[in-house]
Amino acid sequence: MDKCSSTHCSSRAGSQSLSGAAADVLRYKWFIRGMDCGSCAAKVEKALAGMQGVSQVRVVYSTERLLVDMDSSVKPQAIKAKVDELGFSIEGSQATAEESSFWRLHLDLLLLGGLTVLAALVYLQVPGWGELAFYAPAIVGVIPFIRKSVAQAKNGSWFGVETLMSVAAIGALVLGETFEATLVLLLFSIGQMLESVAAHKARAGVQSLMELAPDTAIRIESGQRINDVPAEFLQPGDLIEVRPGDRLPVDCILDDNVGNNVGNNVGDNASAMGVFDESALTGESIPVTRLRGEKVMAGSLVVDKVVRVTVVSKPGSNAIDRIVQLIEEAEERRAPIARLVDRFSAWYTPLVIGISALVMLIPPLLFGASWYAWTYKALTLLLIACPCALVVSIPAAVTSGLAAAARFGALIKGGAALEQLRQVKHLAFDKTGTLTEGKPEVTAVEPFSGSEADVLSLAAAIEQGSSHPLATAIMNRAKTSGITVHEAEDVVVMPGTGVKGVVNGRSVQVTSPKAMTESLQQRDLAERISTLESLGNTVVVVLADQQVQGLIALADTLRNDAAEAVQRLKAMGISSTMLTGDNRRAAAAIAGQLGIDYRAELLPEDKVNAIRELQANGNGAVAMVGDGINDAPALKSAELGIAMGRGSDVALETADAALTHERLPELAGMISLSQKTARIVRQNIVLALGINTLFLLTTLSGITGLMGAVLSDVGGTILVTLNAMRLLKRGQR
Repeated sequence: MDKCSSTHCSSRAGSQSLSGAAADVLRYKWFIRGMDCGSCAAKVEKALAGMQGVSQVRVVYSTERLLVDMDSSVKPQAIKAKVDELGFSIEGSQATAEESSFWRLHLDLLLLGGLTVLAALVYLQVPGWGELAFYAPAIVGVIPFIRKSVAQAKNGSWFGVETLMSVAAIGALVLGETFEATLVLLLFSIGQMLESVAAHKARAGVQSLMELAPDTAIRIESGQRINDVPAEFLQPGDLIEVRPGDRLPVDCILDDNVGNNVGNNVGDNASAMGVFDESALTGESIPVTRLRGEKVMAGSLVVDKVVRVTVVSKPGSNAIDRIVQLIEEAEERRAPIARLVDRFSAWYTPLVIGISALVMLIPPLLFGASWYAWTYKALTLLLIACPCALVVSIPAAVTSGLAAAARFGALIKGGAALEQLRQVKHLAFDKTGTLTEGKPEVTAVEPFSGSEADVLSLAAAIEQGSSHPLATAIMNRAKTSGITVHEAEDVVVMPGTGVKGVVNGRSVQVTSPKAMTESLQQRDLAERISTLESLGNTVVVVLADQQVQGLIALADTLRNDAAEAVQRLKAMGISSTMLTGDNRRAAAAIAGQLGIDYRAELLPEDKVNAIRELQANGNGAVAMVGDGINDAPALKSAELGIAMGRGSDVALETADAALTHERLPELAGMISLSQKTARIVRQNIVLALGINTLFLLTTLSGITGLMGAVLSDVGGTILVTLNAMRLLKRGQR
């Protein structure tokens, strides 16, 4: 547990609480363990908010964080006791969950599964003892549900899904249907465990995002290096040094680039240039050049030289922290999709219990009927009302739908995501790595003297051995064109501008147009560069002996199936928008080829705002498709997030679905499958409830008894399962 300091959280000093209320309010932070679905977070909030002295509670399900604003009359031990009572546990704010602790949370399921297997073996070997053998797993399985339902009842939640499962299992046990009781408990427990697994993975993704920014830095004080300074100790104005291959621990402003050797055609500011790979935050694959005074975000990778930067972000408020905060805020704004069984149990469970009680009491009390006969009838009614077919009907359809999606390369994380897909009316696409290949390729070579092969040969000779994406693209083009590449000598990297060397006795440079001296900026050259850049290209100039030999244009190329995907979505009435951190000209070129709207030069928070604007239009649910860390907040803010299969770990874990085969046209297939699954679910619910209603009526009229109850339950389960399996047929998407 951590009581926040007065500089960051609520305190007696008068800083603000979650709700904005002032003074005499303390904020405590914990990690809460054991939640396996969004409704768990809601139950914790409801229970804690009802405590005297607690002003506000926030449970962030995605990161397992619990924040409580409370006055000094409330002891932290009381909060812990209340959480323990609900069946969860809390740890200090600096704690890290161990892998074993996750499995310890599911010991009940492991025990239930083991006892079920043993009971099945006894049933096969000793038929006379088979039914009795299932008492053990059923009793062990129902105890956690009873414990949870009692705790929830104490805190105002009388008829949750746990109550429904407890009543159904106990009713089956009273009537001796031990196998039914065990099956219901085992199926539901497995479903809860799978939800918990998905949540655990999502939190691991957020954790990997937080680890992008290093924990320590090299601070410069009075010209001296101080190593291993904790990042949280860095304050705005501190000067730090970052080496090539390392990431920035905080947001900074570029101060200097240490140890540069600059060429003759580089301007006076070259010594204050630095090249940074910002793909982790912007998603753009091409490293960018920053000049002195420009801001560089935490998590950016230093590409070329040692740089010195001035810290500008306060502790806990750098770019990485903001992305994590956006994910948490999106989790709160995005109302969790209540599971259908939860909504159903809110009225179904008390209704069935009430009817059973009336059946048991009224005839004996008012008409002198046999207590034994009507108690037996009431228990039979409870068994008929046992929602086994209903419990199986939804996961059977969902499981079939998820399996069908996996066949064509779509991983959908659970029934809520599958259900939400059918409501999507607008898709927002990231550009780089989603609509495009994610790596630059040479799109044009314009020679000024000689041939295209001559220009490529000179450029490739200089770029040999470089890992820069543009250099790789030039080398690949030369290789595929069968061009002979000569060895270069005296190669010197000019940070932020290009590279130079000697090829066959000629002084050759491959450089950015911005780094050229004014004498080389002829009007014709400037116009040709402008024309290529207007088409979305990055342009480099190839010079030999100070004379321009030609231009090479490079761009991220469109995926082959992107246009088909957009057209299929359009045919389904679904519109598309591209969101990118790239420049407007590059964005306009890609969007123009696809015939869709676009928004360019967006930071992660800008993408979130764009998603919110699309949602505000009120034209249906918005889905976001992306692949980078910078897409994670937008993926979480949208009603549905879809990641590309080879995307970043954070994007994959944050998203609700992933295209494992990265075939964009399958987006339309996913939505179509979701619509078919929804129809199957509705059919199954009607079947399950219809059969239960029919046998309820026949039981009350004395036509059917215990055997009919069992047949109704088993028969209904078989029917809904077979109906759900239709989704597995080929062509069902």
